[in-house]
Amino acid sequence: MTAELVRGQNHPLSQSRLEIRVSAGTPMVAAATLGDEQGRIHGVEWVAHPGTPTLPGLEVSRQAAADHRLAVDLDAMPEAVHRISVLLALPIGVGGPSRFGAVPAPFVAVTGLDGTELVSYTVAGLDSESAVVALELYRRQDAWKVRAIGQGYAGGLADLFTDQGLAQAGQLAGGINEAVAQGVARSVPAPPPRPDGDRSRQPAAPALGPDQSGPASAPNSVPQQPTSPYGTQSPGASGQPAPQSPYQGGNGAGDGAQQPAPTSGGGIDYSHPRRQTSAPPPPPPTAPPAEPGRPPQPVAGDATGWSMEERLYNQVWGMFEDLARTTAAYRSAVDFAESRMDKELDQVLSDPRSRIDGQGDAAREAAQARHTELVNQARAALDRDIAQLTAESEVVEPALPPAFARWDNPAWHAYRVPMEIPMAVRLGDLHLPESADLRIPMLIRLPLERGLWIDSGRAASLDGSFTDAHDLRRLAMDTAVAHAARLLAVYPAGEFTVHVIDPAGSGAQALAPLVQTGVLAGPPAAGAAGVADVLARLTERVDLIQMALRGGAPDALPPGFDTSQQLLIVNDFPHGFDDRAVTQLRYLADEGPAVGVHLMMVADREDAAGYGPLLDPLWRALLRLTAVPDDHLADPWVGHAWTYVPPLVPPGSQVLQQVLAQVAAARAKHW
Repeated sequence: MTAELVRGQNHPLSQSRLEIRVSAGTPMVAAATLGDEQGRIHGVEWVAHPGTPTLPGLEVSRQAAADHRLAVDLDAMPEAVHRISVLLALPIGVGGPSRFGAVPAPFVAVTGLDGTELVSYTVAGLDSESAVVALELYRRQDAWKVRAIGQGYAGGLADLFTDQGLAQAGQLAGGINEAVAQGVARSVPAPPPRPDGDRSRQPAAPALGPDQSGPASAPNSVPQQPTSPYGTQSPGASGQPAPQSPYQGGNGAGDGAQQPAPTSGGGIDYSHPRRQTSAPPPPPPTAPPAEPGRPPQPVAGDATGWSMEERLYNQVWGMFEDLARTTAAYRSAVDFAESRMDKELDQVLSDPRSRIDGQGDAAREAAQARHTELVNQARAALDRDIAQLTAESEVVEPALPPAFARWDNPAWHAYRVPMEIPMAVRLGDLHLPESADLRIPMLIRLPLERGLWIDSGRAASLDGSFTDAHDLRRLAMDTAVAHAARLLAVYPAGEFTVHVIDPAGSGAQALAPLVQTGVLAGPPAAGAAGVADVLARLTERVDLIQMALRGGAPDALPPGFDTSQQLLIVNDFPHGFDDRAVTQLRYLADEGPAVGVHLMMVADREDAAGYGPLLDPLWRALLRLTAVPDDHLADPWVGHAWTYVPPLVPPGSQVLQQVLAQVAAARAKHW
């Protein structure tokens, strides 16, 4: 199974003889550098590029092209080499684009000699950069791994080589550009695109990428052996064209292409012309032919994407946008109808003749009739679109994988601990007042980019049904446990660790599923001493990883260091927290997500009002969720106030305990 990486993620390599395949929508230069343990290159003889395409165990393409195949033989690498960085750059002086933001995101795949894809990575999120370190193959404890880097440089190859410690950076970059320009002048037209299309390029959630800077070490010589690791020449170029969310990074998650302005005409087309990316994916499932006079029937997974998971994710995102669009069109039409009626009534009242023979009454009735007609037309269009989206939701919901599914979805009954991290996780549902029965899954990209705040305050109750503070706090803790259990369930065994701070023990009943199954890193911390101990360990972890990254040695961590993602659940804040603990908590909220340490607060903001504005940055840094339905999430695309519904486990269901039991068993085998 192919591992689809996001920036900063790594994956072990089980083979030593590999190909690195690059697919892009425009010709670009492929190169590679050999680095020592600190990632430093010590001379031009450590760089494979079109002018010098072969090094021991490494061969790159000889010209700029839209497709590249780099040959790597890890067993043939000199002992001094610990890192192999795969570089991509836009050629200079050949009339092509000058920045990656103007071209489709390059797609890089590591394959075996038989073509089996082992790892893939879409180098997304670039803008003004003209050179990028796409992938890094690195040696760790006599084994090789690959890491998705995606580090771009606006200054091109010169800045990239300078950052990697090469003294002749400018001279080498100029020589590569000259060799590429000569190769372009001799190149022949690219063949036509292959009929099978290319992978969909979807923006990856930003994550931490290692800093390549670091102290220089004594140079080691790498002997020149101009032979291919495979005994063959690099293949020629082939020119195959390649190809925010309202709640991404703000109050939720999702990636999608820019959509046109809301319109009220027509139903939702299930061929999804507005849901396409710039690159055609492999053919998704197609809907059966519609009967004459009936709308097309929805199909689960008919959006773009390479995997079914990606197609379902993009389809959910498309449903969110379609509902936002059609609701905005309806509200706009109603506002227009009311404005026109008010204007017509003003004209009637300002004309003295309207008071004679009942003309005014007739004019008012006509204005109100036109208003009613416009509103009814808009409502009919809205109802038609909602009916189609409801039909789509009824098809999509049962097809969702566990990470995207509700707790009552049968997918959880067939749950098995995954081998790979999914692209997103469901943290609830969203709906609008005009379509209260249509629920859109709220999917958050992984890894988490910000912490979560489960608001246990009285204001969290939308309908006022919860007025007892104790009930709200209990329900908020139940919600936090459901979120934590889902995160544990969607990560591979041993790659997600949960800590709990419960100073007064008030959350013991809600925490029972986590404690009894043994999925926590340790017993919930109680009292001021427990709070201080957990916060000290996690802040030390953040400091340690940050120092390693800033020193250019992300792998230089203590032996036995737990590399899993960390989640800290804090209950009953600020009870048990002194000023130092509050400062550490703010530090974890700000700096933790970038290094895999995440925060989940279960708190009422009013309880911490004594700190004044000191804690305002803390609340703003967290994604606020509620334990009961509440309309506090606003998308910046259209401006709707979306009602959030938390993902609580159905009453009497044992699905949570069953899932956590499997997670605990998998963790025991892993350790």
